[in-house]
Amino acid sequence: MEIVDFKKKVWRHYKKAKRSFPWRETKDPYKITVSEIMLQQTQADRVVAKYVAFLKKWPTLKKLASAELQDVLAMWSGLGYNRRGKSLWQLAKVVSENHYNKIPNTIVALEKLPGIGPYTARAILAFAFNAPHACIETNIRSVYIYSFFPNSKRKIADEDLFPLIERTLDKKNPREWYYALMDYGTFLKKMKLTTNDRHKNYRKQTPFKGSLREARGAILRELVISQSTLNKLKEKIKLSSDKVEEALTALQKEKLVIKNGARYSISSKM
Repeated sequence: MEIVDFKKKVWRHYKKAKRSFPWRETKDPYKITVSEIMLQQTQADRVVAKYVAFLKKWPTLKKLASAELQDVLAMWSGLGYNRRGKSLWQLAKVVSENHYNKIPNTIVALEKLPGIGPYTARAILAFAFNAPHACIETNIRSVYIYSFFPNSKRKIADEDLFPLIERTLDKKNPREWYYALMDYGTFLKKMKLTTNDRHKNYRKQTPFKGSLREARGAILRELVISQSTLNKLKEKIKLSSDKVEEALTALQKEKLVIKNGARYSISSKM
């Protein structure tokens, strides 16, 4: 597909079918950062309610920096991947202490913060600061594979896509351009016109039911209410004892959970 035709097609779809989300109604770097960390590995529709509730409770980075981790994880419950909630809490503390409560506006500074990787750093810059940097996530990836590699028999790598992303980037309005790409990618998936299994590093996610992820979430839900013993956790969580123990060990290694004597509780440490 020609670059000009590609851009016209993406913009045309966006103008007639753009999606509306609360994080698209703000340019506040803190609020954008909250949304980007929540959106990591979680569908946008599932994030909306948590995002609104989270910002109602902690409307500024300064307020989040003074929060208790237990309260943050309680609010996070239901989003999954709870380490992201801790990372966001840690990020707020680091930014409060080292950046005067202001989210940095450079890739180097952002990537030094907890929970911020290459994509998230560039997404924050695009959506909060309208800064043009090439970035890629699942929906953007789908758009470029579908549009530029329609008949390829080989798996497509991000290295194949980044030159195209650079060439097509709207440097005057990267914020809207990335929104348009994401909305078009969502449309393509909904219509079953493209799937991520054409990507070189595609890995099918294992079922949630009975998984370590389910056990981790169940443990944290119990511990944000009150501390507990291993036996009580096993009684309340309807999963195998081995799975509960494995999840509890992982949560301790990540310093989300600590053990005091025979009791486990949410950690309050960075």
